[in-house]
Amino acid sequence: MSHAESSQNKNRKILITSALPYANGPIHLGHMVEYIQTDIWARFQRLRGHSCIFAWADDAHGTPIMLRAQQEGIEPQELIDKMKAEHETDFNDFLISYDNFHSTHSEENKFFAEQIYLAAKEKGNITTKVVKQSYDPEANMFLPDRFVKGECPKCGTADQYGDNCESCGATYSTTELKNPYSVVSGATPIEKDSEHYFFKVSDYSDFLKEWVNGGAVQKEIANKMNEWLDGGLNDWDISRDAPYWGFKIPGTKDKYFYVWLDAPIGYIASFKNYCDKNPEINFDDYWAADAEDKTELYHFIGKDIAYFHTLFWPAVLKAGNFRVPTKVFCHGFLNVNGQKMSKSRGTFITARVFLDHLPAEPLRYYYAAKLSNTVDDIDLNLEDFQQRINSDLVGKVVNIASRCAGFISKKFDGNLSNSLADEALYQQFIDASDSIAEAYESRRYSKAMREIMALADLANQYVDEKQPWVLAKDEATLPEVQAICSQGLNMFRALITYLKPVLPELAEKSEAFLNAGELQWDSVESPLLGAEINKFKALMTRIEEDKVNAMLEANKILLAEAAVLQAKTSTQNGKEKGGSQVDSQLAQDPISPTIEYDDFAKIDLRVVKIIKAEHVEGADKLLQLTLDLGGENGGEQRNVFAGIKSAYDPAELEGKMTVMVANLAPRKMRFGTSEGMVLAAGPGGEDLFVLNPDEGALAGMRVK
Repeated sequence: MSHAESSQNKNRKILITSALPYANGPIHLGHMVEYIQTDIWARFQRLRGHSCIFAWADDAHGTPIMLRAQQEGIEPQELIDKMKAEHETDFNDFLISYDNFHSTHSEENKFFAEQIYLAAKEKGNITTKVVKQSYDPEANMFLPDRFVKGECPKCGTADQYGDNCESCGATYSTTELKNPYSVVSGATPIEKDSEHYFFKVSDYSDFLKEWVNGGAVQKEIANKMNEWLDGGLNDWDISRDAPYWGFKIPGTKDKYFYVWLDAPIGYIASFKNYCDKNPEINFDDYWAADAEDKTELYHFIGKDIAYFHTLFWPAVLKAGNFRVPTKVFCHGFLNVNGQKMSKSRGTFITARVFLDHLPAEPLRYYYAAKLSNTVDDIDLNLEDFQQRINSDLVGKVVNIASRCAGFISKKFDGNLSNSLADEALYQQFIDASDSIAEAYESRRYSKAMREIMALADLANQYVDEKQPWVLAKDEATLPEVQAICSQGLNMFRALITYLKPVLPELAEKSEAFLNAGELQWDSVESPLLGAEINKFKALMTRIEEDKVNAMLEANKILLAEAAVLQAKTSTQNGKEKGGSQVDSQLAQDPISPTIEYDDFAKIDLRVVKIIKAEHVEGADKLLQLTLDLGGENGGEQRNVFAGIKSAYDPAELEGKMTVMVANLAPRKMRFGTSEGMVLAAGPGGEDLFVLNPDEGALAGMRVK
């Protein structure tokens, strides 16, 4: 079904999903690219009169959740319930119009995971093999994929997890990593035999080739998947050894479903949960093997998980006797100010910090103005963001209503004229409907926004040329003023209709102002004439630079607090970097064996000033820092080698503040003696964050 054909079909029944957020951390602005993209499409379909159900869930399984719960002293269920509530609050405040948000740790998910597994087993798609598994000889445990890090065996990128490379997209086993280490203890893993369960993806190679190349995925994704298909598909390891937080595989004692097996099943489980609450919805109409002729199913995902969604997932669905997706829509990543989101630069921005300082709709519009139907990355340039919102939404769209409404209210008691002043001009707004709808349907939101703003320019040019403020001075030309302003408000109404999928809150306010009920897509075809409108109230305010700066500062403080907390609650996980840096993972990483409070009390953490930073000759990762402890130490200085060269230029560090362990015994190194340890956090590379409050008076202060 082409976009044009599907858009014209008036009886569509659609189910859409977004990728499942991991129930172990906050939602950030990178996540919101996908959720906003999905929501705009859902709202557009409903505005066109179609049935569109948006169902998804939190991804609530895996060892990181189990260990994070242990770290917080709570049960895993309590953790995932807490994170689910936080996620839903963020989604609601970003105006995401989902119908159901569930959890993969649910009875529905368990039921369907077991059903699919048993169906695949009956078909001969499941096999067992004794495999070499990474094992931590110090922690005495098999290591799940995310608890082994090392260099990608395909492209050589450092600090990659044990299941797939975030740089090149390759998948592999933990034992294939180069220079691996356990993030539990830092030890080099050994290999140990374990029986694992495998899904034979290759049994579905012919089907997958036909499906991938039949228009179900974007061309660039199909090209990438064909590389895997042409190279031959390996059996997929779907089991993990205890300890593991998840569902036990039927018929086993200590084997659990790998999270990537039961996570996408969350789409099915969430929809079943929705059907149970809405019995008028027939589950089989959407998920049974023959449902493809009755309903449409679309997944919105990031390009980094295309492999799982376009090879493994369709094969698993086939094996389990379910329908496969109509299409899988992949999108690119979010960059901020031209670079990938970074903790060290303070641009790894959480949804909640953004919402604490700025409204949701401006970001929804900015993303829409950037998004296409390709997998290209988009950039959130904060200066451009501010200027575009102020220019497009406030200066163009809302400006039309504010310029015309006052005359209608003051001169004509809120009554619009009985006819349009320029029917030919308004016809251009009607004629744009199909093109804008096609752009929405095909997810070329940026094209839709350009076309809508071109119409806004026409409307503003019309008002500028007619100058109702001049005509209003003469009683004889007042009827003309009424017609001009009624024309302007009808063009505004058309713009709001076309923008409604992106700006639902602005649309709701505009509907109340226009006083003519809820706007539908075809409302544009019938102009609002001879009707009474309400008094105009401000619909949207400008984005001020100080608000953007306050948001960034608040985010930096949040990251700094997280870094200090992690440094205080974790011993050194992973490899020691030059004797000067805690390679602290994010809060979801496993904790080391506990220590007594008296042991922790011996650690002297100080906020210190970096008075000099320079490269270390012959060192790939180190910077040499001269630190001023200040305060009660009378300006005492220390020399520390810090493994943060990948994240910082020395010049940008001088004069800044950081946190150090002040009472660590000096350590002789090849480059000199390191007299302490600087604390940093992050996954590595350029994403290493050094605490950086801009108050010199903090030097020498103890971290409580």
